[in-house]
Amino acid sequence: MTRFGYTLMTEQAGPKDLVRYAQEAERRGFDFEVCSDHYFPWLDSMGHSPYAWAVLGAAAHATERVELLSFVTCPIMRYHPAVVAQKAATVGLLADGRFILGLGAGENLNEHVVGERWPAVAERHDMLEEALVIIRDLLDGEQLTFAGDHYRVDQAKLWDLPEQTVETGVAVSGPESVSRFSSMADHLITTDPDPEVVSQWQEQRREAGLPEGRVIGQVPISWDPDPDIALERAHEMFRWSGLGWHVNADLPTTQAFEAATAALRPEDVASSIACGPDLDAVVESVRPYWEAGFTDVAVVQVGGDTQDRFFEQAAEPLLEKLRAAA
Repeated sequence: MTRFGYTLMTEQAGPKDLVRYAQEAERRGFDFEVCSDHYFPWLDSMGHSPYAWAVLGAAAHATERVELLSFVTCPIMRYHPAVVAQKAATVGLLADGRFILGLGAGENLNEHVVGERWPAVAERHDMLEEALVIIRDLLDGEQLTFAGDHYRVDQAKLWDLPEQTVETGVAVSGPESVSRFSSMADHLITTDPDPEVVSQWQEQRREAGLPEGRVIGQVPISWDPDPDIALERAHEMFRWSGLGWHVNADLPTTQAFEAATAALRPEDVASSIACGPDLDAVVESVRPYWEAGFTDVAVVQVGGDTQDRFFEQAAEPLLEKLRAAA
């Protein structure tokens, strides 16, 4: 059965509101919650970007049932992978085993702040592969000394580990990255409802004697009683999502995203984001994901100041419709 989640969008709300939303999403019946891990919002109009790991720790302590995921953390530049492992273990303890560590190769927008050059995608994948080895070994309780092409670790050990090892998910974008990472993490994270990517992941996992794992995705929506307001808000705050990840990974600043999306019209956004009060339209925007084999889909409600009304008026009937359809 498909699980449906809620996105703690750090780019559009401050930390206290995000923790409150985490509690409310649990109360309204969402199965899990994903938390973005950024240093910048995508566009200045989004207006926020608190530290995701403080939010995850607080949300873990403030909730009781929902799973929590980092969606996703980049362990190749802004954070050293040994430190990411420590964060994950700590949140895993605070969440009583309800945490999955989602990892990916990152975006220039968030990683350039440490003053290093932004590597090309092939090098980023090399770095991610080393990072996954380090993180997995430390989460397994090893005392680790490691010397790779990109990272060194000297006698690291995690002293506070949850009883059950923190599971990992890895974000992939196509066949090449699936082939490279399918045996290195427990779950698949991907943004497009591509059944071929899902099938390749599952087949390679089976061939390696591993469980297929979960397939986790995310869908933006702009629910509002007024469809015109919903569309205007989606265009103002989420038009960047139409650029695609090959573009999004390399642009360095919010100003670059403003320039890259200047020609996108509201109707362009409407073609990819369900906007307005029609919950059946939202269901149809999510349908391709479960039909492609996704086990978990998180919705992003666009607009930081719309979350309370979304919870009050739309969340529960939307979940009912999604579960009935899936």
